[in-house]
Amino acid sequence: MTYQALHGHYLEDLQIGMSESYSKTVSEADIVAFANVSGDTNPVHMDEAFAAASPFKGRIAHGMLGASLLSTVFGTRLPGPGCIYVSQDLRFKAPVRIGDTVVAAVTITEIDTAKRRVKFACECRVGDTVVIDGEAILMVSRKAK
Repeated sequence: MTYQALHGHYLEDLQIGMSESYSKTVSEADIVAFANVSGDTNPVHMDEAFAAASPFKGRIAHGMLGASLLSTVFGTRLPGPGCIYVSQDLRFKAPVRIGDTVVAAVTITEIDTAKRRVKFACECRVGDTVVIDGEAILMVSRKAK
């Protein structure tokens, strides 16, 4: 398929207030795979006995595993294929545990057409609890003339 056929939203398609989300239930396999890919084998993620003595009283998922779900939204839904991450600001507010379903949601808050930059409010929730929030800036292509 061509670049144009696979491309997500173009800059001209976007409006302030547009939003999208993605949900995923975090599994043991997800945590192990993330540890293998990232190299982050902190025992708070990998070892129940160690994690039980931590302030979290049990194993927690990597914060960046939850945050990576925001990248899923950007790269596959809004703006979608073709966008480029420029920056991300995150605040980790609560732990994510094995079996939790994380809903990652993004909403357009600003569009700078001259620079082709789009700012998003970002939030990950488990139920009613915000576990991650922040802002991201992405570069989005214009339609070919």
